Amino acid sequence: MTKFYTKTGDDGYTGQLGNDRVAKYDPRIETIGTVDEANAAIAVARTLCLSSESSTILLQVQKDLYQLMAEVSAQPDNAQRFRKINADKVGWLEKQADKISTKVTIPNEFIIPGDSKAGAALDLARTIVRRAERHLAYLYHHKLIENAELLHYLNRLSSLCYVLELLENQNSGAQKPSLAKE
Repeated sequence: MTKFYTKTGDDGYTGQLGNDRVAKYDPRIETIGTVDEANAAIAVARTLCLSSESSTILLQVQKDLYQLMAEVSAQPDNAQRFRKINADKVGWLEKQADKISTKVTIPNEFIIPGDSKAGAALDLARTIVRRAERHLAYLYHHKLIENAELLHYLNRLSSLCYVLELLENQNSGAQKPSLAKE
């Protein structure tokens, strides 16, 4: 029978890609955990999406986030080996956001989440992605990671989550978004 626990983390330390073990509250581990949380929130959103286009985009994003987590987990001497997030991946996110933005009306003010189930889930995912971006910025500014494209990726991903939220709200029949000023 396969065991689903190793007991190696019982001392409050965890492994990284490489030989190092670090405290579970290490900034890298916190960042990886937050990206993992964003990935889970995106999974919930994907299951609720009415648009197959949204679901397809989000599945690719989930795959990319696993690559991002691997690079963050890698030691500086082997991070290049795990580098999959690059300018092309960021450009792909931009193209997806641009394409979706032609299909929706972008409000000039803040919207209140909750006009659809998928839209609300995408808004939750967007906020978790933003938190992951803040954690990643810490790592980057403290020279714990060197690939700036990781930051760019999360920044564009939050924008993509927003336009997908608008699309899903629209596809659910919401006539206009609930605005914060109303």
